[in-house]
Amino acid sequence: MNGTIVEGQIDAANEQEARVKIRANRLLPIKVSVGAGGLSAGAKSFQYKARARKVKGKDLQNFTRQLSVLIAAGVPIIPSLEALSQGTKSKSLKAALYEMAQDISTGKKLGESFGRQSHVFDRFYVNMVIAGEEGGVLEGVLKRVADYIEKSVKIQGKIKGALVYPIAVLVISFLVISGLLIYVVPKFAELFNSNGMELPLLTKLVMSASEFMQKAWYIILGVIIGSVVGLRQYYATPNGRATIDSLLLRAPLFGNLIIKGGLARFTRTLSTLLGAGVPIMDAMDIASQVSGNYVLEKSLLKAKESIAAGKSIAAPFAQEKIFPPLVVQMMSVGEATGALDQMLEKVADFFEDEVDNIVSGLTSLIEPIMIVVLGGIVAFLVLAMYMPIFQMAGAGAGG
Repeated sequence: MNGTIVEGQIDAANEQEARVKIRANRLLPIKVSVGAGGLSAGAKSFQYKARARKVKGKDLQNFTRQLSVLIAAGVPIIPSLEALSQGTKSKSLKAALYEMAQDISTGKKLGESFGRQSHVFDRFYVNMVIAGEEGGVLEGVLKRVADYIEKSVKIQGKIKGALVYPIAVLVISFLVISGLLIYVVPKFAELFNSNGMELPLLTKLVMSASEFMQKAWYIILGVIIGSVVGLRQYYATPNGRATIDSLLLRAPLFGNLIIKGGLARFTRTLSTLLGAGVPIMDAMDIASQVSGNYVLEKSLLKAKESIAAGKSIAAPFAQEKIFPPLVVQMMSVGEATGALDQMLEKVADFFEDEVDNIVSGLTSLIEPIMIVVLGGIVAFLVLAMYMPIFQMAGAGAGG
């Protein structure tokens, strides 16, 4: 799991040494405090909260596919892990594979050793390994996991790209406009002030905005940074996540993209887990966590509770408006025919194609809108600055 928060306890002589030891475990310390006890004389016990360094999806995909090939070739698991740890460029993955090889050499099962590296391998991955290990089909399961990671990374990249693109354009637009107000407009202001002429209202407004930007740029920058940080902290709370995710689903243009992307990840994950033999309740619990949206996750957990109460798998999804009829129908057919994982895979393929189409449409729509808006603002500033010049030229010609 990328960027997972890890909590633990470590013995050290002081806080600085504790932080060094935490970093040595490929973790980034967030909070370190003195705990109770200490295993050795002169040592203190420190409680810590740290963030695991991210393992890129591509690195995880390559490792999974290579491990599958080595197992298929009959290479023992410990030499396989040791070889792959030497070949990966990810320091976090390298350290995790080394520790896993050590765990297995002491008699631990493969699934258990993966589970002990929760900052690298999430619940989905661990459960797939356990299912493959217990079913004697580890090679095939790892291939499914590698395919899943590849498609998951691809769909997440497309969604993030669609969401980041307009933000990037807005940031660039803000920088361009700020540059004009801070560096260009003042040059014109000096010319107009020295002339002593009466300026048009439009020009006065732009000059006032320029003066404000020059005097209070740090306040504006502080407000922007503070708003972003505050929004991130608010989103980290349960109420904040519920509110923001609910608003995102209702957002024009992007709401549909978020819903389709979440459903694509959910159905792909559930299909992969069920295909590997993971029990339906565990699979639902894990799959609900990958939807990426609070509203979707709550609806999925509600469906899980209905299934636990004895209802059919498709029935609770039909009661949630957020799930399109296609999902319910395909689930119903899959449940009746005993091929639920295959039906869900087809649904995932459909939603991934839908995401592709939405992203292409959004890009085609947003690009001209942004160009027109930015061009309009720049044209407004240019017009405001040149209106007095036109007046001066007209006055000169009349004289």
